[in-house]
Amino acid sequence: MDALPRISSWRQYKALLRKDIVQELRTKEMVTSMGLYGMLVLVIYYVALSQTSETFDMTGIAAGLLLLMIVFTSMLGLNRSLVSEQDQGQLEALLLAPIDRPVIFFAKATTNLLFLVLVELVVVPFFYVFFVAGAASASATAAAANATQSGPWWMIALALLLGSIGIAGVGTLLATMSVNTKGRDFILAVLFIPVMFPLLLVVINALSLVMVGAVGFEQQFWIMCAVAAGFNAIMIAAAFALYEFILGV
Repeated sequence: MDALPRISSWRQYKALLRKDIVQELRTKEMVTSMGLYGMLVLVIYYVALSQTSETFDMTGIAAGLLLLMIVFTSMLGLNRSLVSEQDQGQLEALLLAPIDRPVIFFAKATTNLLFLVLVELVVVPFFYVFFVAGAASASATAAAANATQSGPWWMIALALLLGSIGIAGVGTLLATMSVNTKGRDFILAVLFIPVMFPLLLVVINALSLVMVGAVGFEQQFWIMCAVAAGFNAIMIAAAFALYEFILGV
């Protein structure tokens, strides 16, 4: 009897990606929980900063607050993306199927990236309205005096995309490592923050350059983006190489 033809890695990738998207469209569990969590973080920010004086410059800390919200939201999504499959036995079924292990990694990382970007498209505009736009209008006179001007919105989107790619790629590996542990939520946070600290710092600097604005900030912004892209390339390549080993543990 002739052996069955092997399915290409591209078809495996598309099938896994379609499975995750269809499952999420049916339950709407992951995106809804991430979106609600992000909105709750915004409410906490608003309450914590409600007593600040009118002269307080919100744009100086807006980049850090924004990325902190995205990090917290992403860790919730990363946990749920692997925990549901672990509890339902889907992860074991994938390991038994004739699927390349790196394909599983890229499919899960792409799914996590898509869901994270979708949540950002909803939550980031609210963050801008409540914190950035109000602060900009309140300090318009001071900004004119200092001759500063914030950068275009697509620079913010680019910096967030670079951060999201790294979070989804490396976070998928770390979530897979922690999914079989007892304190998986805590373990993921302990692993995630130290590993991702360089990327988070660079992305915050890039966002801050765009939001605060200064003469000649474009050159420094592109340097930060290049560093973030290099970090993503190295770390995702390492995650790709280690994923088969992690699944086998």
